[in-house]
Amino acid sequence: MPIRKIIKLPHPTLRRQAHKVVDFNFELKTLVQDMIDTMRDEPGVGLAAPQINISQQIIVVEYPEDDSISDALSKLFVLINPEITQLSEEKVNGVEGCLSVPNLLGEVERSQSLIVIGQNKHGKKVAINAEGWLARIFQHEIDHLNGILFVDRTEILYQPDDMPDSSNV
Repeated sequence: MPIRKIIKLPHPTLRRQAHKVVDFNFELKTLVQDMIDTMRDEPGVGLAAPQINISQQIIVVEYPEDDSISDALSKLFVLINPEITQLSEEKVNGVEGCLSVPNLLGEVERSQSLIVIGQNKHGKKVAINAEGWLARIFQHEIDHLNGILFVDRTEILYQPDDMPDSSNV
């Protein structure tokens, strides 16, 4: 499948509310595969359709369920029309970056755990309980569907070489 071009800030699509997906057809399945291939090519742990200039509510996430396992054992999530239905009150700070905002990092406060519902690429309803970095990735990617970037949620931005020592990196 073709690798899609990732758009960068200040592209206007990154600031728009994405549209709900209503047609679960062959074109959607092709788009999802292109997104997976693009995310892996970068490499990234998540990608939202607006990042490839498609204003639809689609995200892909790939992250190891256990930090001790290899990337080959990562779990892949595809969510269409995702909606966070529950966020933990416990918040944690963590360093984030973004493929659409290259060469910048920022510390962002996010909920430690969440429940997200949506649909898979066939339109079947799914629910995911996530915590830690996986929960952070889902929050980051779903923000993209609402026109929000991590730079909107941080007060301090760093270039990767200027990042202070931190156990979160």
